[in-house]
Amino acid sequence: MAHSDATTAHTPISRVIALALALAAIVGVIVLAFAWPAVTAEPNDLPIAISGPADAVAAAEAAVDEQQPGAIAFTEVDDRDAAVAAIESRDAYGAIVLAAEPEVLTSSASSLVVTQLLDGIATGLEEGVNAQAAAAAQAAGAPSAPPRIDIVVTDVVPLADTDPRGTGLTAALFPLVLGGMLGGIAISIVVIGAMRRVTAVLVYSAAGGLVLTAILQGWFGALQGDYWINSAAIALALAAIAAPITGFVALIGRAGIAVGPVVILLFANPISGVAVPKEFYPVPWGEVGQWFPPGAAATLVRELSYFPAADTTFPWLVLAAWAVGGLLLSVVGHFRTAGTAGPDATASDERVTEPTGEPVAV
Repeated sequence: MAHSDATTAHTPISRVIALALALAAIVGVIVLAFAWPAVTAEPNDLPIAISGPADAVAAAEAAVDEQQPGAIAFTEVDDRDAAVAAIESRDAYGAIVLAAEPEVLTSSASSLVVTQLLDGIATGLEEGVNAQAAAAAQAAGAPSAPPRIDIVVTDVVPLADTDPRGTGLTAALFPLVLGGMLGGIAISIVVIGAMRRVTAVLVYSAAGGLVLTAILQGWFGALQGDYWINSAAIALALAAIAAPITGFVALIGRAGIAVGPVVILLFANPISGVAVPKEFYPVPWGEVGQWFPPGAAATLVRELSYFPAADTTFPWLVLAAWAVGGLLLSVVGHFRTAGTAGPDATASDERVTEPTGEPVAV
């Protein structure tokens, strides 16, 4: 039997072209979101401690600024001990100590990128110091060249032997973000009822924190420190990502699922400071990234593992605010729909209306 094109419904060509262009635009946005931070990343005002005589400090600062313009923001400290304390509290990524035996202090646990930068600065300072000493000796008519001055580089807070390149710590954060998103989306789709989703998010986050920490710390050795505190941090991070998704779904319907891919994955994750310090992003995006769950989680997990002296109040509060805010949205969504859906709301535990006009349980 012949088939007639007249009986076949075809998608209008205008819609085909519009869909293709829209998909190309979406791909472009995704590539831009992930590639832009890496392409534009460069050090800007990295906090570095420095100690020593005033004239030596001024000369070193000028030499570093000439070698790395705008990359370093120096903070003067009293001595080596104060410089070490600044690094251990994460007030500085490293330090230059201009004493009888000059030394550059680094912290690979804080950032391998900055450590490599400081290694290069140490080499430049060493060459400059020896050139000045040789010139001074020659001007004074010394019969021989002065002894060479070596600038020692010391890693004050090194990475653990189980993760010497920090790849485990860096790689762990993306699955954490993805896990929080997938948890929030799955709960939103499978679990009916906003209040039930609150319970699901809490149970999922707590269990996920225990499981992920067991893998990352007990198996891979990517995390250090106390297992239970790390578990609490990861559980809170999962909740901070999953809860806003379920909360917005309860409030506005299935469209709330977009909170995960758009806000968390495309916007917040690229500026989280996982791969490079926040000072490498254009101002003010590095600081902005710390106000979102991926950035706060990355900072908190790193500091709990390697910097017990650091003040972790801010990342804890950021994660708690996102988690509690998301759960509150679920409660608000529950009472909003219960108040507008009539007597059946109690039995169905809230329903929202999709654009088709058909009631869909969420």
